Amino acid sequence: MGAILFYHLTRSSVEETLALLIGKSRSAGWRVAVRGTDHARLEQLDQKLWLGPEDAFLAHGLAGGAHDADQPVLLTTGDAANGANVVMSVDGADISPAEADSFERLCILFDGMDPEAVQHARGQWKKVKESGAKAEYWSQENGPWEKKAET
Repeated sequence: MGAILFYHLTRSSVEETLALLIGKSRSAGWRVAVRGTDHARLEQLDQKLWLGPEDAFLAHGLAGGAHDADQPVLLTTGDAANGANVVMSVDGADISPAEADSFERLCILFDGMDPEAVQHARGQWKKVKESGAKAEYWSQENGPWEKKAET
């Protein structure tokens, strides 16, 4: 069973944190699905990832293409059609605690400056805790990322 990791962003943007976590996942040899709620927002993330530094290039694609299954990183509003080991939720995309059985990691990134995003993440944490799945809560409120809680 994989872990569900919550990332409470207060110092870094979703784009910065996403690029960091994708890079670490790819270094581990994992395939990644980035699950969002809005295709237009995923297009924005797609552009940000393409414009990253050359030495940290992250090959990826938007779902809906002919080669979704071949993408090492797939940005999608649906399922992980690329055989992902890791799913990263952005912008409140739902992740079910039951999915922890299918992936190495489930990551939930949420903007700590957005009260609605924080409230949504609290609801997700409660569901995960009630399910008995392994979860970790990470915060950067004091600077570097720190694990603040786990189930």
